[in-house]
Amino acid sequence: MQQTARVFGFPANYWRLLGASAVSNLADGVFVIVVPLLAVRLTDSPLLIAGLAIAGRLPWLFFVLIAGALADRLDRRATMRNVQVFRAVVLVGLTALAVVDGLSLPILYAVALALGIAETLFDTAAQSILPSIVDRDQLASANGRLYGVELVMNQFVGPPLGGLVIGLSVPLALGGSAVGYVLAAVGLTLVVGRFRPVRSGPPTRLTTDIAEGMRYLWRNSVLRTMAVMVGVMNLAGTATQAVLVLYAVRPGPMGLSEPEFGILMTTFAAGSVVGSFIAAPLERRFGRVPLLFASVVVIAIGLAIPAFTTSAIAIGAGFVVSGMFIVIWNVITVTLRQRIVPDHLLGRLNSAYRLFAWGTQPVGALLGGVVGELVGLRAVFLLAGVLGLTLLATRAVLTEDALRRAEAEGASASAT
Repeated sequence: MQQTARVFGFPANYWRLLGASAVSNLADGVFVIVVPLLAVRLTDSPLLIAGLAIAGRLPWLFFVLIAGALADRLDRRATMRNVQVFRAVVLVGLTALAVVDGLSLPILYAVALALGIAETLFDTAAQSILPSIVDRDQLASANGRLYGVELVMNQFVGPPLGGLVIGLSVPLALGGSAVGYVLAAVGLTLVVGRFRPVRSGPPTRLTTDIAEGMRYLWRNSVLRTMAVMVGVMNLAGTATQAVLVLYAVRPGPMGLSEPEFGILMTTFAAGSVVGSFIAAPLERRFGRVPLLFASVVVIAIGLAIPAFTTSAIAIGAGFVVSGMFIVIWNVITVTLRQRIVPDHLLGRLNSAYRLFAWGTQPVGALLGGVVGELVGLRAVFLLAGVLGLTLLATRAVLTEDALRRAEAEGASASAT
């Protein structure tokens, strides 16, 4: 762990990382609401709208393993900083096109793909760097606070701000995101120390490194099962997200305006923020396994609610509770991975995990677009809820004893 002065119990580097994450996720939150709102100005096809989500998530299928191998070879802080610079450059170009009225769906697809590749590099490095910054027994609390800040900015502040600003000026909304990424790059530069994993033995090929990470994941039944579970949940969730803007924004069934749609999305964030603060205390009170499967049930119900009502209040309430349990799931499972996996393998394991966990997202976006086009938007939400409930079948594999054994084996491997 990098040694720096402590502030409120955590190393100063942690607070620098937290600050950089805050401005980066504010930029993400504005951008993620602006893009679909731009798209619905260009088309009303569910399949073409879903194409944006497909483009943005495809890198989790074809690039994430490379990102993981690089996270175990390169300085993780430098990777995160460089990605922020790249994001800013892309957004500056998109802003320039908006000024001259040059935006089109193909351009939005290309930008979504480029930023999706950047996201695989950034997120893999970000999840792998934390054990080098905080103590092992602080990981759950550190992850919870980090998720809290990310979610406040990404989903609570960013979306309504994006919905408001795009109504004033598209270039202003896009340019504001670019500024956020620049500030995040500056913040990451202030994180002191070297964060390149220590490797032993002779140099290896990139493909060999990738294969080692895949084997580690496949041989660990706890991590493998959780990866498959997240893959199914993300497939279902992305299917609904891909068409939600058509269901929610006027002339869709909910009849919301663009700013109201931004506000609706903050309901999910409100629950997520609560979840980030209560995840660690609830884990101590109820145990990890009961919370994981309570999360499965709540998330599945939340996905299905729009199939039965167009009430913004009911759907928003569902988003609040779902958001809370999604973050509880994330804090528990990310902390488990950080405790189980040796540092020199953590980047590759995280990428292999996310190949299964996030690689289903473009499939989910395509599924949502096709089902929405052929059957109707309500069918997408109902199907997503049913898919989520099928994950209860994994209860036989994920037991508390299995989690403890995996942690003990990971601690033994890290010590050798």
